[in-house]
Amino acid sequence: MKKIGVILKKNKPEAIDLAQDLLHWFEERDIEPFFETDVSEKIGLACGYSKADIPNLTDLIIVLGGDGTLLSVARLIGSNCVPILGVNLGSLGFLTEITEEELFPTLDKVISGDYELEERMMLSASIERHGERITRYSALNDVVINKGAIARIIDLETRIDNEYLTLYRVDGLIISTPTGSTGYSLAASGPIVYPSLQAMIITPICPFTLNNRPILIPDRSKVRVILKTENVDHLLTLDGQVAFALKAGDIVEIEKSGSCINLIKSPYRNYYEVLRTKLKWSGTR
Repeated sequence: MKKIGVILKKNKPEAIDLAQDLLHWFEERDIEPFFETDVSEKIGLACGYSKADIPNLTDLIIVLGGDGTLLSVARLIGSNCVPILGVNLGSLGFLTEITEEELFPTLDKVISGDYELEERMMLSASIERHGERITRYSALNDVVINKGAIARIIDLETRIDNEYLTLYRVDGLIISTPTGSTGYSLAASGPIVYPSLQAMIITPICPFTLNNRPILIPDRSKVRVILKTENVDHLLTLDGQVAFALKAGDIVEIEKSGSCINLIKSPYRNYYEVLRTKLKWSGTR
């Protein structure tokens, strides 16, 4: 790997300091660095790039920040399967498993070819209005349909592969990947699903009917949600970071994306250790 991109959480001073250390590390190994333009200026590098362009120019992307920073990068990847190494600058993340202290030893392993990749599926969400598709988004964690500010239950007719499932009367509906099962879906009492599995989870938010429970469906499924409630603002959110205003009668269609991301697995801990740490499960070996 001779071309490495770095995308970081810019409001963290320690991320800029670590970017400077990475630049020196790259120079010692004759690796071409790719930083965003404003970061390049701060670390004394003449050439900078837009965040959107970095995935298309590099062999590896290092993310410095947390899970939110990595989620924003994942949506940029598209059909490019460039590996991502997530480095958490705070507490351990579900996606950013590498600590700051582990970064350079891990990079030595990666450069020598001693690493494992884990493929994570993504979702594609499109919105149809008056018979016309008006936009499409991708998400790594989840696609969420929420009501607006008015405290009123919304009606969401939901179909899977054109087969009627139910009319949810809820505060909202979460469609998540296994990667996103430890996010908003978990907070809404959804199941934890091993992240490399190929499936989708439908989790209702505060259902009026308490026997509306989360459901796990095959990754080849196509979910169609029709907004039935008039005179209420609805919102579609992607990974909790991108929002789009919906209207009554809109149809949201969610399916597995044709793109995926490849995360470099931590050589120091497995997924179950991350679960125990993040969720504060008891018990030690």
